[in-house]
Amino acid sequence: MTKSQSAVVRGNGSKKRNGAAQTTNSAQEDAADDPLRGMARSFAVLDYLATSPGRVVDVTRSLNLPWATVHRTLIQLEKAQFLRRDPESNRYEIGPRLWHIGSAYLANHRALKAATPYLARLEDEEGIATQVVERIGNQSVAIYSHQRAEEDIRKAEYGYHFPLHCGSKGLVLLAYEEPEFIEEYLARDLERLTADTVTDPKRLRAILKQVKADGKSLTVGDVQPFTGSIAAPIYDANERVVACLSFVFRKAVAKNTKRLDALTDLLLETTHSISLDLGWRPGTA
Repeated sequence: MTKSQSAVVRGNGSKKRNGAAQTTNSAQEDAADDPLRGMARSFAVLDYLATSPGRVVDVTRSLNLPWATVHRTLIQLEKAQFLRRDPESNRYEIGPRLWHIGSAYLANHRALKAATPYLARLEDEEGIATQVVERIGNQSVAIYSHQRAEEDIRKAEYGYHFPLHCGSKGLVLLAYEEPEFIEEYLARDLERLTADTVTDPKRLRAILKQVKADGKSLTVGDVQPFTGSIAAPIYDANERVVACLSFVFRKAVAKNTKRLDALTDLLLETTHSISLDLGWRPGTA
């Protein structure tokens, strides 16, 4: 073997060793990433089941993940009580441990704390369900709701959530988001809850612009055929909209101009007071 051939062999060996080292490093990096991928997968599963309780196959189809991977993830989350499984339907839904975590979130919620004394004054208001609502992802979620027993307005209870383009509360929260978020949201396939739900992006842009100009929103029949609602933003000291206050009522209330005007005044007065308690000052937003 010539010296030059020997050098080539040594060189090839060196390359092989370097290649092996690179492969090992890559494998180590992949292994380090696995927990992060597993966490992201678990978050995606929880997010999906929070809005659409379902079986393993439902999650598999929606998230485009292997059946075995989804099954393993669901079993782990169930053991940790983040999920629970209905033994009759085999559907998975949010479990008690997540409720425990969520309750801690609400217990320390600044806007909700500031709103509490004002919400107490609204408890005897006739004909409405009072809600404090915030944006979570692409949904408006009621983190507080109260209505008198005789009102019985369905789907206005605590925890109910709807797409942001549906209902006055969602439109308020969407209108005050960054333009990039709004455009990204409007580019999605927008769900139609009723025949009166607006899903045309051009119309929605005009509606959102008007909501910001008015500082409030009124919708009728776009979430449920028999209800309407009004909503107004709640600001914090940094001029950010951190939540909104909404009154949900039966459709007939929207036709009663005097009553609707009185509710609108009450709504704006209340959101103004809550925002002041959070450090907001008039004229800054």
